[in-house]
Amino acid sequence: MITNSSFKQIGFIGLGVMGEPICRNLARKSGLPVRAHDRDPSPLRRLAADGVRGAASLAEVCEGSDIIFLSLPSGEIVRDLARGPGGLLDAARQGQIVVDLGTSPVDITRSLAGEFANRGALFIDAPVARTRAAAESGTLAVMVGSDADAFERVQPLIATFASDITHCGPVGCGQVVKILNNMVLFETVVAISEAKAIGERAGVDPALLFDALSKGSADSFALRNHGVKAILSGEFPERAFSVEYARKDLTYALQLARETGVDARGARIVDGWLGEAIEAGYGGKYHPVISRLIGG
Repeated sequence: MITNSSFKQIGFIGLGVMGEPICRNLARKSGLPVRAHDRDPSPLRRLAADGVRGAASLAEVCEGSDIIFLSLPSGEIVRDLARGPGGLLDAARQGQIVVDLGTSPVDITRSLAGEFANRGALFIDAPVARTRAAAESGTLAVMVGSDADAFERVQPLIATFASDITHCGPVGCGQVVKILNNMVLFETVVAISEAKAIGERAGVDPALLFDALSKGSADSFALRNHGVKAILSGEFPERAFSVEYARKDLTYALQLARETGVDARGARIVDGWLGEAIEAGYGGKYHPVISRLIGG
């Protein structure tokens, strides 16, 4: 339970794969009332057991909530939710904080921060990394873009669902770090997929190959998790981090590369594989499924 918090009520919007367990951890560990909204009533029914109260509208969430967490599929959805009629900007009030937990384009994040500031509110970015299992156990990694004062205020709440919290700099910097984290991950998954295909065709057992790589300089989180648990096993479930979501995040990385004048050709190669996977009907599956295409 958090003591000496300046917040009296938490608002939460978006109770999908990551949002539901994050909201549950906030309700269980913060000691504060939580008001949540989602178009699907199912997670709201499940969260009721943890004391989360459902809200029929955005306005209802915003009313009385000192801080509002967003866990939404894209930055474009966040932008539309903020700017639309009756949206978050219309409901924003002096001193309120809105925290975007999703991965959003840096330009949208910084533009929204300026618009909320004009209403006397704060908009900060705190995109989450790791898996749904990490969200459930409260061990996510979170990259925060905010000023130092806002970070100090929100950090105890973020700690209810994250074990690693990094203050990356001012607004937008959390998104920069998260976008590049995902870009590096996706490129590594391609390298692992290529290694499996080449090694297998050259007569090396893939399980032995991955085990040997994990003991050498090629070891990585991606190898031990995406490689062993998905690529090696051939398990690419729905409702994990899908190809479509991965391509959305990679699009943000490529946009950032263009804006900064960097030739990110490795990322463009990954984008090609993700596009082919979508065309092959794998769009909703866990993104390491691209290994099926790379391996032929």
